[in-house]
Amino acid sequence: MSFSLRTKITNIAVASILFAAVLPAVTTAVYSQDTKTPPNKAQTAPTALGSATGAARAAILDNQQRPITAGGFVKDGALVFKDVSESAGISTWHHHMGSVQKDYILDTIGSGVALIDYDKDGWLDLYFVNGSTYEALAGKADPPHAALFHNNHDGTFTDVTAKAGVNNDRWGYGVAVGDYDNDGWPDLYVANFGKNRLYHNNHDGTFTDVAEHAGVTLGNWSTGPSFGDYDGDGLLDLFVPGYIHWDVDNPPLSGTKAVGYAFCEFRGAKTMCGPRGLLGEADHLFHNNGDGTFTDVSEKAGVGDADHYYGFSSTFVDVNHDGKVDLVVTNDSSPNYLYLNNGNGTFENASFYSGFALNQSARETASMGLAVGDYLNNGSVDLFTTTFSDDYDTLFKNDGEGNFSEISSRLGLAELTYPFLSWGTQFIDYDNDGWKDLMTVSGHVYPAVDQHDWGTTWAERPLLFHNVNHGKHFDTVPAVEGSGLADVIPARGAAFGDLFNDGKIDVVINCIDHSPVLLRNVNADTNHWVGLQLIGGPKGPRDAVGATVFITAGGIRQRGDVMSGGSFESSNDQRLHFGIGQATSISTVEIHWPGGDVEHVNLPGIDRIFVIEQGKGVMPSVYDNAGHPHTNQARGGRGA
Repeated sequence: MSFSLRTKITNIAVASILFAAVLPAVTTAVYSQDTKTPPNKAQTAPTALGSATGAARAAILDNQQRPITAGGFVKDGALVFKDVSESAGISTWHHHMGSVQKDYILDTIGSGVALIDYDKDGWLDLYFVNGSTYEALAGKADPPHAALFHNNHDGTFTDVTAKAGVNNDRWGYGVAVGDYDNDGWPDLYVANFGKNRLYHNNHDGTFTDVAEHAGVTLGNWSTGPSFGDYDGDGLLDLFVPGYIHWDVDNPPLSGTKAVGYAFCEFRGAKTMCGPRGLLGEADHLFHNNGDGTFTDVSEKAGVGDADHYYGFSSTFVDVNHDGKVDLVVTNDSSPNYLYLNNGNGTFENASFYSGFALNQSARETASMGLAVGDYLNNGSVDLFTTTFSDDYDTLFKNDGEGNFSEISSRLGLAELTYPFLSWGTQFIDYDNDGWKDLMTVSGHVYPAVDQHDWGTTWAERPLLFHNVNHGKHFDTVPAVEGSGLADVIPARGAAFGDLFNDGKIDVVINCIDHSPVLLRNVNADTNHWVGLQLIGGPKGPRDAVGATVFITAGGIRQRGDVMSGGSFESSNDQRLHFGIGQATSISTVEIHWPGGDVEHVNLPGIDRIFVIEQGKGVMPSVYDNAGHPHTNQARGGRGA
């Protein structure tokens, strides 16, 4: 163990002891009737109810005295995103979750969205998870449906949910994409309150729920799942975070026995209770048996979540360059998890000594979303988490050997993010200059914030941060009036990808109790780009989840990772996208396939998407058709 690592462990350990010492505990028990093994003891929880945040901060208002979360717009400037939700045909669908008043935390979390090319036509389709209502839960009303929108290749989408058989019709939260049976077709896992679903792709535009047979239904409250091959057997395994162990018949209402007769407040106003003070739900890791079934190996693998932290978002990615995917989990109002893969079917819980569990003040945060990306172009992935209002979003710089430093303030990401309650997030190179930028979407959980002068709002605008000076700082991109960055929406899950195959990263947002939002990238840059869709070989996952790619163009070496899950309860485009600035060719492409094989590939061009199959190089594909816009000229007409 290196001296720096030992020092970091010691510092974190001391900070953790001090942190624990100032948080005396109370006991709260919330039981559910729909779990096979209900807890037999109460859980220790901090005295503070609600969400972990910093101290209340003074309101930030714009020149029209609006909270900055719903204001601060400029009249002129670069147009980066255009809201095309209505013209795309997705605004007819509506998300529903619990009561309008948001009496319980079950009503407030919202749901995710997945980008999935379910019919393999080369165009990303959209899957929106829906919530539910108490009337539907009691069987007294029809449940709200999820939605699968087929991409029509012309900027519009068609709702094919009923035909595809992916309604869900349960109280839905998270979703992950992964080809778990290696048949070459992407499947969907949907996490619910209640039983989860595993939708197997039937190759004909339809899906079949096989979760019962597969053994992955669980049954209480699951959130942001992800697929990944943790043991290197070539089959995608499944991780499912748990949030709160919820009892519908005895909900935690402020002042009742369910919360120890405590009164739940935010800044002195009565609110719903949780997550702190409520019993957490355990996380689960399912090993893929290769026969259509999975086995729960959470305890054996060392990721059983004995403390029952409030899990939200997750993904598998190699953070320490050893060729094995590690597991990253954001936890609400409890320390985050970073599990390093030991290579023998088990993980080491490196959460605290890595520096990822807490922020730089050794304080846990209400971590919602998760972005993973190499913003410094130094070959290592960094981690970013979104948080509650009255706190700042946290950027963890990868220092190597599984160590991270939280440097949000230094990079200009802290001050503006305090008023925002942010969820979905991702590192995206929105202007294709070769350096990853950062985006978040936001919305509050307390409707009452609109009735107080707290400087925050129920609906909030997105934030886009531009990477400047080669990762030395992130500048806020101004929200131009009438543009997508000026949308004031109750956002939750967000997925990021090239929806129109034109080399621009777009954003799809699932909004709570609202229609979805599609922000099309209309940035006017003339930079070049390349997209890569990987197909794994016979010894690895067919969809290449877990692969890492390094490309060099214009003297800049970039890293991309094929991942499932992440953002907030969502799943992004699994094709890799690289902006290359004014470079006119790719010098090198180096692919580290799951299983350890390293392959070098020559790309015959730029400004288009290539399909690369393991061991076979660039393959003929649907992207070779003239109907796909490949060039800068093809996207030149995308004005706002």
